[in-house]
Amino acid sequence: MRVGAKTGKQGRRGRPEPREPSDGDGGAVDELEITRSVRRADLKAVGEVRRALRELMRHRCRSDSADVAELLITELVTNALVHTGQGAEVCASLAATRLRVEVRDYANRRPRPRPRPHVPTADDGTHGRGLVLVQALADAWGVEALGPGRGKVVWFEMEGGLA
Repeated sequence: MRVGAKTGKQGRRGRPEPREPSDGDGGAVDELEITRSVRRADLKAVGEVRRALRELMRHRCRSDSADVAELLITELVTNALVHTGQGAEVCASLAATRLRVEVRDYANRRPRPRPRPHVPTADDGTHGRGLVLVQALADAWGVEALGPGRGKVVWFEMEGGLA
């Protein structure tokens, strides 16, 4: 996993330390952001992305909101790795009242949540629940096609209850 936090530095190992970015005039900007590149089939990186999001939200969000956000980012990143067979780019931005998470993959196929209500059968294991969770728990979500051969971005937003 390549690590590059726009709001903090990353050493060889360890966690990025988000900090308030400057607006260029010496003042603080009200938004924090992390970005991550996850290599194809690197499912261990999902936990690292989840921990980075937790760290981003630690001082500015209630723990129950962070728990939901961690669950949803886990679902989107895992879907990108498992269902596309390629890597993914993850960006999470946290403003005063809004968290937005975007997961870009390089497959053009649009994900489709299973119709509601979806009752998993014994033979489907854990498959098919990710986007249903995103639909149910996020305040907004969607898919943006980036054009032929460029992939897509699956995103979700959570508002309120963050501070």
